[in-house]
Amino acid sequence: MKSTFKKLLPFAVVGVISGATTVGVQQYIGHDSNTADQSYFTSSKNASFVGMNTAAVGDDFVKAAKTTVPAVVTIKNYQTRSSSRASEQDLFDYFFGDPFGGRGQQRQKQQQQTPDNMPSGMGSGVIISPDGYIISNNHVVAGANKLEVVLSNKKSYIATLVGTDPNTDISLLKIEEKGLPFLNFANSDNIDVGQWVLAVGNPLGLNSTVTAGIISAKGRGIGILSGQGKASNPIESFIQTDAAINPGNSGGALVNVNGDLIGINSAISSTTGYYQGYGFAVPANLARKVVEDIKKFGIVQRGFLGVTSLDLSNDQQVAFYNRDKKANIKVGSGVYVTGFSKDSGAEDAGLKLGDVITKVDQMAITDFADLSISIGSKRPGDKVQVTYLRNGKETTTTVTLKDQNGGTSSRSKADLSVIEKIGAEFEPLNDRFKTEYGLNSGVVSKNVAEGGEMAKIGIVDDYIIIEINGKPVNSQKDVEKILDKYQGNVQVKFVDNYGRIYTKGFKMP
Repeated sequence: MKSTFKKLLPFAVVGVISGATTVGVQQYIGHDSNTADQSYFTSSKNASFVGMNTAAVGDDFVKAAKTTVPAVVTIKNYQTRSSSRASEQDLFDYFFGDPFGGRGQQRQKQQQQTPDNMPSGMGSGVIISPDGYIISNNHVVAGANKLEVVLSNKKSYIATLVGTDPNTDISLLKIEEKGLPFLNFANSDNIDVGQWVLAVGNPLGLNSTVTAGIISAKGRGIGILSGQGKASNPIESFIQTDAAINPGNSGGALVNVNGDLIGINSAISSTTGYYQGYGFAVPANLARKVVEDIKKFGIVQRGFLGVTSLDLSNDQQVAFYNRDKKANIKVGSGVYVTGFSKDSGAEDAGLKLGDVITKVDQMAITDFADLSISIGSKRPGDKVQVTYLRNGKETTTTVTLKDQNGGTSSRSKADLSVIEKIGAEFEPLNDRFKTEYGLNSGVVSKNVAEGGEMAKIGIVDDYIIIEINGKPVNSQKDVEKILDKYQGNVQVKFVDNYGRIYTKGFKMP
């Protein structure tokens, strides 16, 4: 009998732990407003594993849940324009479908008008300061003309969208309130594979849901941001976790057992659109840098190494490059330099074609995801130590990072060009289209930025802009001339793909 009891005891313990790891917390839990930590800019506790005592692990799950749940909110995205994204699942189709090649079944999209009182989609967000700053995903707020934030105590607010960054899928919102519960950022560089984590959010309409798991991997590049087509220079180095994440969890918190924020839940790998064991979160260090930039400058300050490269960990890419370029590159650790951008900081520092980058600031670079986050979390003007291999010899040099225009200083919204401010480029409309549409003027919209002013009024790629502020436009220079140094309301007359003419406006940023 004793022997049988000893054999069954481990299974009983596992059952207790499993039961403790998936809890739904639905009541408002108080937060200590007297804590010395009054901002997400403060340092946080050490992200460490608590040990193998099962009672201690269960206790820490409860403590972490009590800390996290009050700081995680529901975000409702309202859109009044006709849209195929008429449900929460549709809104997050790409992020919760199959990011590894689109093998998941595509549901038939129905064009319909979303009622004003019904959200087009819902996600989650995390309060990161007591005065109402909230971090979420870019895809949670995309296309919204109204954003409603609902706290875990059911209190509701209309939020202001402070800024977004499609390249990291991060957004920053603000509600007007004080004394709110909030989470501190942990140093996500210190996390370890195998470490316990909790995912907190509002999946499938179930408010304040907590699930538990471990960190399954770090530095995952899954191609979801570039594949979606909205990110011009995507940074992908996701934390992978097996904590259950489903639609509605987007923008929610991934925390350690101290309740410190180590990531922002963003996507899953799934053939069904629902949890199948693989969830991905934006690392806290990257998310924190993005929101700090948005808050301080209004835009993200992005440093660039100035290289085009080949990921040597990807055997298919290496094989293709060898076949195409008749090179003799071997699959291995590092990133192979294939070219340089204009005014490249890396080229200025002495790197050459064929060099293999192996370290940045002593951080090992095993693939492009490592290089992406090591550089993408820096600003123009920052200096980094780049270690590379050339002819079998290792060399380290100092590279000064630049922005995409070759500058080394930070820029604010006031420093942006007209095209950057309104979030679109334009091409001349050819005579054939003018004849077909019966137009005397027009330019075609290109590279419309998600979250930009043009996108907010419903303009997408290949729409025809006829007039701006009542003046005809026939080139991008016409647009720039009309809006250069202009302040105030902008009126845009445009034609959609069905030939329908609209006049809508926005305030010049």
